[in-house]
Amino acid sequence: MKRRKAQAAPAAGESAERNLGGLVTPSNAKRAIAVGKVLAPVLIPIAMRAAGAARGIWDDRRARRLGVAPGELGLYSGKGGALHARIARVAQALPELNGSGDQAGAVTRFVADTEPRLTDLAAAVRAAEMMPTERRRAAHRAVAAELDRIEPELLRLLGVS
Repeated sequence: MKRRKAQAAPAAGESAERNLGGLVTPSNAKRAIAVGKVLAPVLIPIAMRAAGAARGIWDDRRARRLGVAPGELGLYSGKGGALHARIARVAQALPELNGSGDQAGAVTRFVADTEPRLTDLAAAVRAAEMMPTERRRAAHRAVAAELDRIEPELLRLLGVS
């Protein structure tokens, strides 16, 4: 009889692993469920508010990094979101150019050359979304290089040094 009990009983190491050193017992489990039933209605709304606040902070940070309003963040999602935001900002700045004197011709030429180019760049970024990773990165680098060429000229024409 003792032999059967010894064989049926788990080894000391197994017992500790199975019930976490005596922490998980039927009575402890029942107690935890009862406490959970009482605390869940209080803690779940608090956790949801905290998660919402954290998401808001994350979205604000991302929007600041892209240079857009948090409400516009959905427009610039995806792998090329940052490039779309840059293109949109340059496109919004073009009508604000108001060249005076000898710069008027240069401004008009710049706007006439840049607007169709920005349309092409936006199309390239959208097309790159479906490309394999290496090709997409190469396309994004090319678009970023073109924007890096356009932005200083725009700033010069706006009078920002």
